[in-house]
Amino acid sequence: MTGPFGAETTTDEVLEGVDLTGKRILVTGASAGLGVETARALTAHGAKVVGAARDLGKARTATAHIPGMELVELDLASLASVRNAADALNADGRPFDVIIANAGVMACPFGKTADGFETQFGTNHLGHFVFVNRIAGLLGAGGRLVNLSSAGHQFADVDLEDPNFETTPYVEFVAYGRSKTANILFAVEFDRRHRARGVRATALHPGGIQTELGRHMTQEVIQQLVQARVAAGRGEAANTFQWKTIPQGAATSVWAAVVAPAEAIGGHYCEDCHVAGVVESSAGVSGGVRSYAVDPERAKALWAKSEAMVGERF
Repeated sequence: MTGPFGAETTTDEVLEGVDLTGKRILVTGASAGLGVETARALTAHGAKVVGAARDLGKARTATAHIPGMELVELDLASLASVRNAADALNADGRPFDVIIANAGVMACPFGKTADGFETQFGTNHLGHFVFVNRIAGLLGAGGRLVNLSSAGHQFADVDLEDPNFETTPYVEFVAYGRSKTANILFAVEFDRRHRARGVRATALHPGGIQTELGRHMTQEVIQQLVQARVAAGRGEAANTFQWKTIPQGAATSVWAAVVAPAEAIGGHYCEDCHVAGVVESSAGVSGGVRSYAVDPERAKALWAKSEAMVGERF
């Protein structure tokens, strides 16, 4: 299958005829769901995949069917763990062609990471921010960073004044939205900083998939989200919401990582195996990306705020 690709395209269809021999790719969150499927598909086409996961025992079981896969311990909710993992990869010295920042948490009750950050912002954004920046030197010319975001970024822009909900009432999906917007803004600024040396970055929405990511969501909440997505639809799309399978959900990740032209996706947001347009909507969650999530000045501001929060300059 050479295209056109869309919402129902699977990882194997995206990679049909693609030889990834010689490619080395890092995938975070390689213990379940999209991370495991992403690693499987890439390995099946010749890539060497390094999986990062908080629970190595779970990751070993989940990836036992993937030949030659390496695993590294990475707890994104602990900057000590993040720095240890990055230090180990840098000491090893082998380069990566692609980093896929796939791991994350969603709509969890209020909590804090080991470093005192609100759980979703700290795990989904700050953990990856430190990890990716520390190993950015392992990405050579032609390399890519692929950040998994979500249509959930439409729930909220980042709040640079109160990122940890110290003065703002905590709402699970507002916190999730902030963290997913941060994933996109991180890709925008990373792309600006590294494209001169031939490294590009993108962010994407994998689609609505029922995986472990939604472990904190009740069926009532899930149904409310589906209804909000349908209400925001346009034309036929308003009545055609469908959950994706895991191979369909991971398709945009592998497409952005090794199939799409780098210049087409660099600094942009993708969904359903294409670059999404900017949309502004006052109700519900629709396709496309909000302008605040791809604003280059907002991306620079988030980068500076993130550096201040983690106490490290990149």
